[in-house]
Amino acid sequence: MEGFTPSSSSSDSSSISSLQSTMRAFELACTSIQMQMNPSASEGVISSLGQSSQPYHICQFILQNSLLPTARFQAAAAFREAAIREWPLLTPQNKSDFITFCLSYVMQHASSPHPFVQAKVSAVATQLFKRGWLELLPNQKDTLFYQVNQAILGIHGLDVQFAGIHFLESLVSEFAPTTSSVMGLPREFHEQCRRSLELDYLKTFYRWTQEAASSVTDKIIQSNSAVPEVKVCTAALDLMLQILNWDFRCNTNDTKINAANVFSAGVRPDGDSIKRSECHLVQPGSDWRDVLIISGQVEWLLNLYAALRQKFSCEGYWLDCPIAVATRKLIVQFCSVTGTVFLSDDGKMHERHLLQLLSGIVEWVDPPDAVSQAIQCGKSESEMIDGCRALLAVATVTTPCVFNDILKSIRPFGTLTFLSMLMSEVMKVLMTTIIDEETWSWEARDVLLDTWTSLLMPINTITADALLPPEGIKAAANLFGFIVEYELRIASASAFNDESDADYLHASVSAMDERLSSYALIARASADATIPMLMRVFSERVERLNQGRGIVDLTETLEELYSLLLIIGHVLADEGEGELPLVPNAIQTQFVVNAAEADIHPVVLLSSSIIKFAEQCLNPEMRASIFSPRLMESIIWFLARWSRTYLMSSDGIGDKILDSSHHLEHNSKKALLGFFGEHNQGKLVLDIIVRVSLVSLKSYPGEKDLKGVTCHQLLHSLVQQKHICVHLVTLNSWHELATAFCTEQALLLLDTAHQRSLAQTLVRSASGIRNSEASSQYVRNLMGHIATYIVEMSSKSNFKSIAQQPDILQLVICMLERLRGAASASDPRTQKAIYELGFSVMNPTLVLLEVYKHESAVIYVLLKFVLDWVDGQITHLEAKETAAVVDFCMRLLQMYSSHNIGKISLSLSSSLLNEEKTDKYKDLRALLQLLSSLCSKDMIDFSSDSIETQGTNISQVVYFGLHIVTPLISIELLKYPKLCHDYFSLLSHMLEVYPETFAQLSSEAFAHILGTLDFGLHHQDEDVVTKCLRALQALASYHYKETHNGNIGLGAHAMGLKDSSGNFQEGLLSRFLRSLLQLLLFEDYSSDLTSVAADALLPLILCEQGLYQRLGNELIERQANPTLKSRLANALHTLTSANQLSSSLNRINYQRFRKNLSSFLVEVRGFLRTK
Repeated sequence: MEGFTPSSSSSDSSSISSLQSTMRAFELACTSIQMQMNPSASEGVISSLGQSSQPYHICQFILQNSLLPTARFQAAAAFREAAIREWPLLTPQNKSDFITFCLSYVMQHASSPHPFVQAKVSAVATQLFKRGWLELLPNQKDTLFYQVNQAILGIHGLDVQFAGIHFLESLVSEFAPTTSSVMGLPREFHEQCRRSLELDYLKTFYRWTQEAASSVTDKIIQSNSAVPEVKVCTAALDLMLQILNWDFRCNTNDTKINAANVFSAGVRPDGDSIKRSECHLVQPGSDWRDVLIISGQVEWLLNLYAALRQKFSCEGYWLDCPIAVATRKLIVQFCSVTGTVFLSDDGKMHERHLLQLLSGIVEWVDPPDAVSQAIQCGKSESEMIDGCRALLAVATVTTPCVFNDILKSIRPFGTLTFLSMLMSEVMKVLMTTIIDEETWSWEARDVLLDTWTSLLMPINTITADALLPPEGIKAAANLFGFIVEYELRIASASAFNDESDADYLHASVSAMDERLSSYALIARASADATIPMLMRVFSERVERLNQGRGIVDLTETLEELYSLLLIIGHVLADEGEGELPLVPNAIQTQFVVNAAEADIHPVVLLSSSIIKFAEQCLNPEMRASIFSPRLMESIIWFLARWSRTYLMSSDGIGDKILDSSHHLEHNSKKALLGFFGEHNQGKLVLDIIVRVSLVSLKSYPGEKDLKGVTCHQLLHSLVQQKHICVHLVTLNSWHELATAFCTEQALLLLDTAHQRSLAQTLVRSASGIRNSEASSQYVRNLMGHIATYIVEMSSKSNFKSIAQQPDILQLVICMLERLRGAASASDPRTQKAIYELGFSVMNPTLVLLEVYKHESAVIYVLLKFVLDWVDGQITHLEAKETAAVVDFCMRLLQMYSSHNIGKISLSLSSSLLNEEKTDKYKDLRALLQLLSSLCSKDMIDFSSDSIETQGTNISQVVYFGLHIVTPLISIELLKYPKLCHDYFSLLSHMLEVYPETFAQLSSEAFAHILGTLDFGLHHQDEDVVTKCLRALQALASYHYKETHNGNIGLGAHAMGLKDSSGNFQEGLLSRFLRSLLQLLLFEDYSSDLTSVAADALLPLILCEQGLYQRLGNELIERQANPTLKSRLANALHTLTSANQLSSSLNRINYQRFRKNLSSFLVEVRGFLRTK
């Protein structure tokens, strides 16, 4: 490092004047950074200190003597950087001295007016402590911790006491996996440190901290003014909270509780977005029982907060001061304590613990109306919010019955009733203050909704035995009434808001989905009351529409119906998210109805009312006066969600989830599903749904969102179940839809994505036609006109002159999107017809590619159609058909390449250049996916003969394709993540499966691929680097095995050659051996890559042993320090000899080399990176 003389604390000290001169230079650099003067040079001076060899004495001198805080801060950072890097070179005494120095510095300067410097040095101390954790003897650790304990006890004053607590806070943070610092060490090291701290010290730290907090609380309570003890107490409480937030893992003999760890079709588990509030479970195990439960911790905390609350009751601001916030957070966290820390006494100890907590917490939120009124008059809401969070924590660790019983011993009602009262009050506040900005009531509502979710989520997935107690059912019903009233009030108030975009997003299905999912759980918990209530409210709104039609403005009522349909849809059915959703168990268990009475089942009555209402849109007059596009959108959305669960449900679905003893529940479910089944009302309802869909597509021009819901959700969901398709294809309404698809102008004006989805849906319905030939004929009739249009249009003599006309251009895109949709719907029954469809337009497709070569929108859709068609067909094709498809793909690739290579003009403006790059990125990604689809033929092939009979070799085809495509893929384009991922996925696959074919590429294509490999090897994305390393492993191991057997392997590509200029170019194996060693020894990368890098490095070393020896000798000779030289030589020898490493490339040898490389990097990487 220029400007600084390296020295060590164990060597002769530099003169004071030299040290002062160095310090002044360092201070000047720090000042220049702050003043924005010559920042690059200043940054170089600062960074060079940490990068120099053994700068410890200089760093210590600056820390102890500089008057500039930023200089001390940067010196501490440099000290840490050098020590971590050179740790293997330090003596045990050095290591201990450095930790002691940092710790002593923190304590000695505890009163410093620059806390950021103290925090930095404290962090350095903890990081060095962790780095040496596995090396330090127990007595050495105890000696250091004794100093910390003395500080925390307050023997040396309040400032030192605070510094000691802050040091432990930094230490705990450093040992926690999620907040640990990068040290270039394997995960196993961090896990060993974490486990050791948890088992041996964490509980002790907690006890010390609690004693420190308790030692100052009396003075805080008794004082009439602000005292410095508050700072110490707040820090101690924060550290106690941090320790409780630790991820306890080491109580291996204990059984942990995983509250609400459930899943049911359609209802998302707690880890998904249905919950908005975090609740960390505290599960420390039985070893912590004495310090957390038996010691009276909860009583002490509650008494502390109660005393402070009473003392400052007149000062509303106090609720938000640090000590109040810290105390409440810790109390709330104690509500999350669970597991074997409590005795196995049927939950009695746990219940007493929660009762004690709630006895204190309930004062924060009870009575709800008085607390709410006080907040609206200016009191802080923080206590109210924390009270809600406490209820959430308790709900997370208990069952509904236990939760409800806790409060009964201190209140005349259960906890569920109180929860309902509290949330009802919050909803009242929301109704009286309808504003767009989020307020305390928004947050309180979300936390309380999460509380209900934690209680009710398991109920939605198990049998009737775990339903809410009667009091809880009544409370849920009352609350749901408030919820519906609130949502309808919000909808009505937004009816005349001009800010349509913002309001639409606010009220849309996606924006409301999380809240609606929680509402649904509450409604289902009391379904026998809430579903009839929803029926009543819905009927009232519909009656209001009918009475006011043509007389009064119905906008408010329409908005209310919109929201009501969303709520009802969530209550009756779950989303499914790719699975077939079942009837929610909470609904099954609360109604006892037999098949003869199915028509009076509340769910049947409500569903039928909505379906009948939806059917009225078929009347043009009613449609014009009532059914606005927004209302239609909610109807279509409801029908899509509802039909997936109730419409023609397959026999036997979901029977297993109910115990055979629940005979009445099973009969009730059977009656419910049977009413809308195949042999009852199902086909009639299906016909209504199709007709409503057709109306939404034809009668609402320009309503993109409505048509999107119709195509992508409703119609798409109908064809997902084959037994529904069987009935669909027999309906006149479905044939009307198919006819309209072929002939109606309105459907040609749909958005392109909707065109694709509709085509896919119509073709997929062919699975309901039992006869294979009839199914194929259905597809031909449906899609034949499209193929005919494209063939005729492309063969017109004047096509080039008319192709750019807007109507022609739009129609071509529309037809290609429809072809793409049909291609993506291919299944074994329709495969032949879809192959014929694609085959008939192969040559016209190439004509379109030529004519529209400058129209990026057409090119992209065309490429995606070809991709989807090939992807769906390739594994089913016979050899002759495969040869035709492969030939077509190669012609397409060649034509695209000839049109586009080198066509991105640097003369374009930056915006146009970026747009053109984006277009090329999308095209190239489609072409790479096309090549990947061709690859699948070698892995999955359902044909009766081998493709080799037609002279088709898939590996050669794909490499030829890569040869065509790779010149178009520049390094700039590889900066697009998806393209980069697809490219390296394909390349890695090809090099691993067909390395022998790789050697046959031309020198130009070969060099380009190597250039991209080199780019990928240094990519930020770990997955991309992994793929490149695996590709290198495949190449090197192939070459090593082939040459070992007397073959040429990669041939000329592996040997060094002279280029056209006469310059020597290394072979690829030599090049990447250098590159990989450079990366591993000198560059930054994730430690997770070490194993996959070892798998690539081993065959590279075996292939290039001479070069490896030369590179190793160069590294050794570069070391001026004899000790380092010897150490490096030994490490390099051990790398290729330890653990009985051999020259084979079997699994055991790879595992041995991984261990060797990991140890090698820990040993030498630090001092090799020293400048």
